[in-house]
Amino acid sequence: MASQPTQKLSQYLASTEFRSYLMSTHFWGPVANWGLPLAAFADMKKSPEFISPTMTTALILYSGIFMRFAWRVQPRNMLLFACHAANETGQLVQMGRYIDFFHMGGKDRALGTAAAAVAGVTEKTAQK
Repeated sequence: MASQPTQKLSQYLASTEFRSYLMSTHFWGPVANWGLPLAAFADMKKSPEFISPTMTTALILYSGIFMRFAWRVQPRNMLLFACHAANETGQLVQMGRYIDFFHMGGKDRALGTAAAAVAGVTEKTAQK
């Protein structure tokens, strides 16, 4: 015999209300949108030199606006909110990587061993 919470869940999943939700833009819009945060998380493995600060800024603003929309719309669309919260997080991490790489010395650290070797050879040559 199934427990009461399991019965309630199965009744809800079989209800017209749930089927209606599955066929609405409240469900399919966020599902389609999950490509954005997934791409942002996948790009975290790539070099920061390929990050576009303009596009990243646009996506940060876009997700911030749509998180508010998802919260304010009635009924609240928590699936859309979660999608944009994940994208906001991913894009903020990407922007942090961009700033570190281009403005905080990350590029020098990445090239550090090669640059240090070249600088050492150049210094020794100049001293002779």
